[in-house]
Amino acid sequence: MEVHNVDLTISAVDPKQYPSTNYPEIALVGRSNVGKSSLTNVLINRRNFAHTSSQPGKTQTLNFYEVEHQMYFIDVPGYGYAKVSKKERERFGQMIEEYLTTRQQLRGVIELVDGRHKPSDDDISMYQWLRYYNIPTLVVATKIDKVKPSALNRTINEVSRALELPSPDDLQLFSAVSKQGKDKIWQWIEQRMGK
Repeated sequence: MEVHNVDLTISAVDPKQYPSTNYPEIALVGRSNVGKSSLTNVLINRRNFAHTSSQPGKTQTLNFYEVEHQMYFIDVPGYGYAKVSKKERERFGQMIEEYLTTRQQLRGVIELVDGRHKPSDDDISMYQWLRYYNIPTLVVATKIDKVKPSALNRTINEVSRALELPSPDDLQLFSAVSKQGKDKIWQWIEQRMGK
């Protein structure tokens, strides 16, 4: 999709605040600081539209980005950030679970994992949870430009094995620096949208 028009419609904490349009929605989930905002910026051809932060745990709402008056990207609060209080983590968890399990417009989830490391227990739990609810999921291994070319196959194998991916097509390597993977990720999104 060629993206020219993007708008942060709302930062929501409650279903009553969600947009009332019937545009298809794609949610981005992953650990704090894994690169959700960077991926969003690359997909929408903007440098700093989705705010990136070196401080983990910055996103604390569901951020609805309207793209081309056709769909939404939903930036979901990162999981696994220890410095957020247990009470806050529970609140995020309930908000995210409610959105992912009840939102009719949700067409799929992109789960981001850090391509430099094995998936964490939180990454594995999230992927199993999404599979349990039969939510179409694309796993994106980020920061792949920081992985030596000779280690790429090991990264693919580690992520695929740890998450027990059903198909190699369920994993996409991505770099916000080189834009590697951008077109394939858009293909997956457009298939979910029925384009």
